[in-house]
Amino acid sequence: MSDGITPTLAELVALRPLAGGRRPARHGRHGPAGHALSPLRGRGMEYAESREYIAGDDARHIDWRLTARSGRAHTKLYQAERERLTLIVADTAAPLYFGTRTRFKSVQAARAGAIAAWAAARDGDRIAALRGSGREPPVAPAGGQHGALRVLDALARWYTAPPPDDNGLGVALDHARRLLRPGSRLVVLADPHSVAAQPARSWPVLAQHHEVVVLLMTDPLELDPPAAMLPFRSGGQRVEIDLAGRAPRQRWDAEFAAPVRAALDLLPSRGVRAQALSTDAPSESWLPLLGRPRPMVA
Repeated sequence: MSDGITPTLAELVALRPLAGGRRPARHGRHGPAGHALSPLRGRGMEYAESREYIAGDDARHIDWRLTARSGRAHTKLYQAERERLTLIVADTAAPLYFGTRTRFKSVQAARAGAIAAWAAARDGDRIAALRGSGREPPVAPAGGQHGALRVLDALARWYTAPPPDDNGLGVALDHARRLLRPGSRLVVLADPHSVAAQPARSWPVLAQHHEVVVLLMTDPLELDPPAAMLPFRSGGQRVEIDLAGRAPRQRWDAEFAAPVRAALDLLPSRGVRAQALSTDAPSESWLPLLGRPRPMVA
């Protein structure tokens, strides 16, 4: 088991039962939990669109309702299905490597990412992961237990200590945009400040063609500190912060709680599902977000 300060591969592997057993895949537009749809238009099983009839089209696929409405013959096109990609984006900002209750935020991020990987394996997805690095390549997509274990190994490494080459969540999301294909699932493990630093317009672009879930790692002390003198150690020195007064508590709130509230207000309005995940919360408590209808974009 983990000491709550650094995640272990054994700990992440042991989380597999929390992702649940294999469930029947739901396909296409009837639900985002199953296989994604290929952008290739063909004679598959899922209806894609209708177009005007061209000589040589199979008469069995004529769209009779549209033909009747328009007065011109139309034929139905169908869309082939393919394996969906679940991509886990790991924010490795320094503030994540901290915690006062149960475990560090970084350990909770690793655990939540592991559950996302196991859920993807359960659903038959290919699984990949990346962080904001200019040197380390993404964990390449792979399916099944093999794909999940490769991602778990990366999460255990990334969340043991702040990587020296972290370039931020923005770089990680730029990498993700190049890797994602329509119909993918994106799970972002992030510090609230990292999310606040992203342009609001970037989220609808991601959510337009993908299922996007953002998990905000929080600590109980950050969101609800006691009204007392709190001791901290910074740079080898003891520092005390008096949170008994109104003004210091307001500054504390603006620094820690306000970014969480802002993200939880902004992201759903941009088509993104979001949840704050405290260090003392069950690591799988966010799973109900998967497969929900996409929030309406403002």
